[in-house]
Amino acid sequence: MAENIKKTWRLFVNLHVMSLMLLKTNTTLKILPISMETQSRTATSKFFFLLPRNLLLAYQSFGVVYGDLSTSPLYVYRSVFAVSLKHHQNPEVIFGAFSLIFWALTLIPLLKYTCIVLSADDSGEGGTFALYSLICRHARFNLLPNQQAADEDLSSYKYGCTGQPPASSSLKRFLEKHKKSRTALILVVLLGASMVIGDGVITPAISVLSAVSALQVKGEGVALTHGQVIALACLILVGLFALQHFGTHRVAIVFAPVIILWLFSIFAIGVYNVIHWNPKIVHAFSPHYIIKFFSQTRKEGWISLGGVLLSITGTEAMFADLGHFTASSIRLAFGFVVYPCLVVQYMGQAAYLSKNISSIPDSFYKSIPERIFWPVFAIANLASIVGSQAIITATFSIVKQCHALGFFPRVKIVHTSKHMFGQIYIPEINWILMILTLLITIGFQDTTLVGNAYGKLNILACMHDSDVHNNFSHGTGYNIRMAKTRHIRNLISCVLLVHRRAAIMKLPQGGWVSVLLAFIFMFIMFVWFYGNRRKYKHDIHNKIQLKWLLNLGPSLGIVRVPGIGLVYSELATGIPSIFSHFVTNLPAFHNVVVFICVKYVPIPFVLPTERYLIGRVCPRPYRMYRCIVRYGYKDIQKDDRNFENQLIQSVAEFIQMEAAEPPSPPTSDTGSFDGRMAVISTRSNSGLIISESDPGESIIRPSTLRILKSSYDAENPQMSRRRVRFQLPPSSPAMDPAVKDELLQLVEAKEAGVAYITGFSYIKARKASSIMKKFVIDVAYSFLRKNCRRPAVTLHIPHISLIEVGMIYYV
Repeated sequence: MAENIKKTWRLFVNLHVMSLMLLKTNTTLKILPISMETQSRTATSKFFFLLPRNLLLAYQSFGVVYGDLSTSPLYVYRSVFAVSLKHHQNPEVIFGAFSLIFWALTLIPLLKYTCIVLSADDSGEGGTFALYSLICRHARFNLLPNQQAADEDLSSYKYGCTGQPPASSSLKRFLEKHKKSRTALILVVLLGASMVIGDGVITPAISVLSAVSALQVKGEGVALTHGQVIALACLILVGLFALQHFGTHRVAIVFAPVIILWLFSIFAIGVYNVIHWNPKIVHAFSPHYIIKFFSQTRKEGWISLGGVLLSITGTEAMFADLGHFTASSIRLAFGFVVYPCLVVQYMGQAAYLSKNISSIPDSFYKSIPERIFWPVFAIANLASIVGSQAIITATFSIVKQCHALGFFPRVKIVHTSKHMFGQIYIPEINWILMILTLLITIGFQDTTLVGNAYGKLNILACMHDSDVHNNFSHGTGYNIRMAKTRHIRNLISCVLLVHRRAAIMKLPQGGWVSVLLAFIFMFIMFVWFYGNRRKYKHDIHNKIQLKWLLNLGPSLGIVRVPGIGLVYSELATGIPSIFSHFVTNLPAFHNVVVFICVKYVPIPFVLPTERYLIGRVCPRPYRMYRCIVRYGYKDIQKDDRNFENQLIQSVAEFIQMEAAEPPSPPTSDTGSFDGRMAVISTRSNSGLIISESDPGESIIRPSTLRILKSSYDAENPQMSRRRVRFQLPPSSPAMDPAVKDELLQLVEAKEAGVAYITGFSYIKARKASSIMKKFVIDVAYSFLRKNCRRPAVTLHIPHISLIEVGMIYYV
């Protein structure tokens, strides 16, 4: 026995050391190629080949994925028996409650998620937006703006390794044909995202409140009043949210050991309680006790199912966090560690309660042997903080994805780690979550009431994932091992339907909070999406015709001064209307103009070599180009302070590439006049010589701008750009004279300075619009635009070089 314990401990230490080495070598959590993960699902030999890496990822997943699910034993039995079953507290009912918990854990997390849901990934990514992106790509419709046919040429755009097109289905054709059905799909996606955000509000409240409630247990040396416990919980919550700006990478190393230690602790306590109090509890694995449970409790038993739901809280994280790990690693961690530990712990609590009925209000802490009470109490508090941290981090990620796809107002995204991919911090969301969490903690002051809200939110999230998964597999024609699991899916859907009705019964007892939070966040996201769609349609309708610019000539009827003007807009084709304001109202404009569109495509990641799409807008003498910068919905748009240099290199590479290929006729698809748009790698050889500029030597010629730039760099050293000088090769006889002249003008324009032009728009509804539309546009959308970050902040545009053009949109 001692030798086995030593071997287990040695394996645990080795995994932890490997995890530390992985972090020190600046390797991200996503270390398995997607193709290898896909092959491991179909070949057993490949699974065993990847087993060491899967074990390492499974170890790391404990602190990120299972923090919420593993702390459920703190409050489940209390919530089950607190209100509905006050008059049915006897051993048979307790056995039936454990049987319900056991089968809920078995059917939903174990069978539904690990065997079925984890198979529906988007190139290794999971979650609601992963399924939505798959539907957008393969059902041939997309509600995201400025999408192009060129986006389908991205290497990660196809599904899986084969890239085979999906089969057709009646639901797919229906979605493609009816616009209202696509709007309904958007609402379903937003509902799923809003549930995750609502989970980020309720999870910290119930986890911390349940952990510190042990201080109210009498006879353990310390007994605080209820008010003191609430104050202590609020203090811990404030500290938890206040530390978010440091980033989770500083404490992420200890997350996995804490949860593993917690799981082994509750497993040992469960085994002790089963042996010491009532070994007959093993008979409750039989569904026969569920029938006896409902025969005794009847209506009260159905209502108590809302408490049983708490045993599967956090299950949706197994699918949402799939992108950070692999399906195999999540299955290993849950099937071999989390599931048995939770089942044994719930069985031990039931065995204890069958002999100590009066201890139901504090079932978990009363079932702990007195000698190890305080160590387990400390571990429970650490585990609750880890679980809260995991859902807060997940909330930041889902808000970032919503923002990327145009469903959430612009917020400031701070990258807290240089080495760990995806570690972000959003100040606005952090403080909003803290305020809402404190309001729930102070307002309810009871884990039972908070548990009613928490259980309803999580069962809705599980039902949402289940429904979206089933509809996706049918709607896009993909049979992801569905035929063999049809009967299992039908059984699980019936179980979830029963739990959903039980959750609805909890609405008057605190469940209304989760519904209110979900619909508030969903309303905010839908208003922002609707307003942006109307604005984009207005831009499309009012964009400038190319013939108008061609009639003005290369000078555009104004003076072209040295410099580069970067005109930002959401249009991937055509010329934005803000450009006409400069041409018609200003006497001069920059010699080189680049229309920039920063957009997101419905795939998780875009390779850096495929990020830039460069084209020409007008004939060569106009010196006007277009640059489309593409990101995936999980890409991190960092301020690398080198965008200008990468842009110049990409344009120079395009100029030389265009000259080397035969000219093509102008097409409306590419938005180019002399040639097509081309994917330009930032690592391509642009033909320009790059040299570091002397910090004391300004490359900006006008004295006024030089003084302003020097003053700005002195006040904001963290925002200063890397200064480089571009030069043409001293001898390039093979270069065409026209190409050389164009490159020379590009280099001179870069040395003269770069200006960023963006639109500052005011959106108003037309006078003939309905009252509802006026409220959405003039009140709700206008409020969100005034109180969110400006586009220049999210695009990392230096303030000293920014020019904003005011525009009024009547939509």
